[in-house]
Amino acid sequence: MNLDKLLSSYGYELPSELIAQTPAVPRDSSRLLVVNSPTTQFHSRFSELIDWLLPGDLLVLNNTQVIPARLYGHKATGAPVEILLLEEKKNNCWLALVKPGKRFKLGTEIYFDSVDKSVTKEAEFKAQVIERDEATGGRILQFFCPEGRSFWQMLEEFGQIPLPPYINPDSFPSEPSNSLSLSSQYQTIFAQQPGAIAAPTAGLHFTEELLQKLQAKGINQAYLTLHVGVGTFRPVEVENITDHVMHQEWIELPLATVEQINATKARGGRIIAVGTTVVRALETAAKASQNQTLKPFRGKSDLFIYPGYRWQIVDGLITNFHLPYSSLLMLVSALIGRERLLALYDEAIAKQYRFYSFGDAMLILPEAKLG
Repeated sequence: MNLDKLLSSYGYELPSELIAQTPAVPRDSSRLLVVNSPTTQFHSRFSELIDWLLPGDLLVLNNTQVIPARLYGHKATGAPVEILLLEEKKNNCWLALVKPGKRFKLGTEIYFDSVDKSVTKEAEFKAQVIERDEATGGRILQFFCPEGRSFWQMLEEFGQIPLPPYINPDSFPSEPSNSLSLSSQYQTIFAQQPGAIAAPTAGLHFTEELLQKLQAKGINQAYLTLHVGVGTFRPVEVENITDHVMHQEWIELPLATVEQINATKARGGRIIAVGTTVVRALETAAKASQNQTLKPFRGKSDLFIYPGYRWQIVDGLITNFHLPYSSLLMLVSALIGRERLLALYDEAIAKQYRFYSFGDAMLILPEAKLG
């Protein structure tokens, strides 16, 4: 079989000390590995992104906002439980992953513990298991809020930002007002649409000043929404990666962004996706447009991009360094080739780049793209 289709072909060894525990300060001081041809690359800084892009390029960014989707609580017996919200259904019902899963039977009630220990009994926040979701192994939970309080108000009070498992939350100051607090650092500066359970991490490198400088040079910006869910991070577990099924994630590509993309393409400009989530959103919308002019899109996507994919919209990509054996690594491999990407990762490791969500970034320019 083609090695590009084998899960075992996407491994690499990463020293644990290169897993970034906190973001760079300021955000755009992170390092940037620029890949501008099939054989050349340069070591730069994210603040120098403007030097690598051209007037007329269009950056497309994901404006999703991470919600405090992790909840801790207990059952009526006092047994501790953990909830990770995945997707809003209706009438205060949510699909959620639950721990310990086997003990969450239909009808089970969960009473949530507030982050603020001074919360009184009158502010009780609870949920009940009303259905099992076979696709995720999770549960559908019906939430109950105190009179006069909305679900979102309660979530802000009781929920926590769900950090990836390789990040130690003790790395962050505990004071919510601190400018380096978790809630502020694990959001992009342009986050506007609540619904994600993880940040679109390529966007974390941007500052207001950098966006303004890019705009002044004629490098425009457009926004879409993809609510990052469990599908982005769930490991691929089948050796033949073509058998992997992605969990669906919600996308909205608005008319204004479509018009900017089509105008950019018409005048020969380049579409630079900021993150793999933007890639999936744009390429999903392109497929839905059935090879015609790109149209607005609102709906869900389970698009899985791996080597051999035929690109339709995206010309270049800004992305972080991803976990081995992940669907994200496969997506980037589809752009510049698996062997080339793994060689770049080896160089990044040798140069002590920082990896994963709070780590450094790569800029892959159209000249480096396959095909």
